[in-house]
Amino acid sequence: MDLGLKGRVALVTGSSSGIGRAIALYLVEEGAHVVVTGRDEARVNSVAKEVEAKGVNVLNVLADITVVEDLDRMVKATMDRFGRLDILVTSWGRS
Repeated sequence: MDLGLKGRVALVTGSSSGIGRAIALYLVEEGAHVVVTGRDEARVNSVAKEVEAKGVNVLNVLADITVVEDLDRMVKATMDRFGRLDILVTSWGRS
């Protein structure tokens, strides 16, 4: 399916596992650049490597969305790297 997302920038919270990971990888298949976030550094890095292997730009940010400073840092890092944010997906779990 072509959703017209090629080159768009997507930030997916909780994308280091579960539904968030699946959404991030689907957006990658549609050609979007993805910001991978989560609280577990090893899982964030692992998913970022999966995304990178697909040939799109990836930014991995260790963040807890319940901490305001982390949210600010996550958005700032996205804007610094890509200059824009087109898609925001919030996926949050307590794992």
